[in-house]
Amino acid sequence: MIPRYSRPDMVAIWSPETKFRIWYEIEAHACDAQADLGVIPAKNAAAVWKAKDATFDVARIDEIEAVTKHDVIAFLTHLAEIIGNDEARFVHQGMTSSDVLDTCFNVQLVRASDILIADMKTLLAALKRRAEEHKLDVCIGRSHGIHAEPVTMGLKFARFYAEIDRGLTRLRAARAEIATGAISGAVGTFANIDPAVEAHVCAKLGLEPEPISTQVIPRDRHAAFFATLGVIASSIENIAIEVRHLQRTEVLEAEEFFSKGQKGSSAMPHKRNPVLTENLTGLARLVRMAVVPAMENVALWHERDISHSSVERNIGPDTTITLDFALVRLTQVIDKLVIYPDNMLANMNKFRGLVHSQRVLLALTQAGVSREDAYRLVQRNAMRVWEEGADFRTELKADPDVTAALSDAEIDEKFDIGYHTKHVDTIFARVFGSK
Repeated sequence: MIPRYSRPDMVAIWSPETKFRIWYEIEAHACDAQADLGVIPAKNAAAVWKAKDATFDVARIDEIEAVTKHDVIAFLTHLAEIIGNDEARFVHQGMTSSDVLDTCFNVQLVRASDILIADMKTLLAALKRRAEEHKLDVCIGRSHGIHAEPVTMGLKFARFYAEIDRGLTRLRAARAEIATGAISGAVGTFANIDPAVEAHVCAKLGLEPEPISTQVIPRDRHAAFFATLGVIASSIENIAIEVRHLQRTEVLEAEEFFSKGQKGSSAMPHKRNPVLTENLTGLARLVRMAVVPAMENVALWHERDISHSSVERNIGPDTTITLDFALVRLTQVIDKLVIYPDNMLANMNKFRGLVHSQRVLLALTQAGVSREDAYRLVQRNAMRVWEEGADFRTELKADPDVTAALSDAEIDEKFDIGYHTKHVDTIFARVFGSK
């Protein structure tokens, strides 16, 4: 990803320096295990650790690869330059390139997951704080973009909290699924390397041995991982879209924080645009873009091909770097989101009581009116509000068919806003747990 949408800690996981350091650790730990088994001399295994504090020369490895056309061989050649050819002659004993590449890739994905998990925890804390802050601040709920019935701004934040929390659960599961390594040799049969080597390397790297690999770790694991990132990205967009709608001039119930000196438009000085959430909508598309290629990587020829390789070299860094940036940006938006309770009430009352139509409908049915007739009575009065700008309560009280079933006091009672918030505590307890 370009620096504009990148954060240093996540970028570092995908740097060539980090990759080669992980490759080195895989090879060095494998040599230790081989020496313990008596397959290679202990002195040669110990010699590999001479490079423990070495800085691998990325330019030199690239130079060698330009000749060999093979990145792992280029690395091994450079390692031999550091520790000596004789000392390095048992490095990579019985292994194949995918043992190094796949195990390294999963180490990187696990490390990336840990950053993303931390990001999501911080976002959850922000959502919970804002939910509690606006727990009983009433606003209009909308279906199809049209006024429906009252909700609270706190419930909006609580809903997003629950969604992100589900995403966190999925990410933890995806991290566990991707945390495997394979040091099983060509086509995965362990013919030239003992399974104990794989167990040792995986233990050192915080991975579980892949139960059965071919020449590669099975890619259904990676498909599930990137699909999870795609779902999290969609949840980010879901929240971003809500903010964008609430910030529209005609609505203005919430607004991204507009800092001192910030400019909204090069042409129109009055503009305050939801640029951060629009940006998040775009970044979510980039993360989801990786999902289908990851799914297509599952189907490889026989014991392996490398059709997945070029895909993963791109989507590994791009999706994790992008999602990391997006989660942090969304947290900043939520933290500073400006809420306008007065506008929320004004919008809710814009259609002069229509939001209480269901309560009147139910009251009529409870009073003995058939549902079909009750619906007709309520709707005909509601249409006068839509079409003539009338007041809903006034129209109901002037309708003899309505007042034949409901008294003025009974009608008035159906316009109590507090009715709609009576179970907010119950919902909060479900989402956040009881205090």
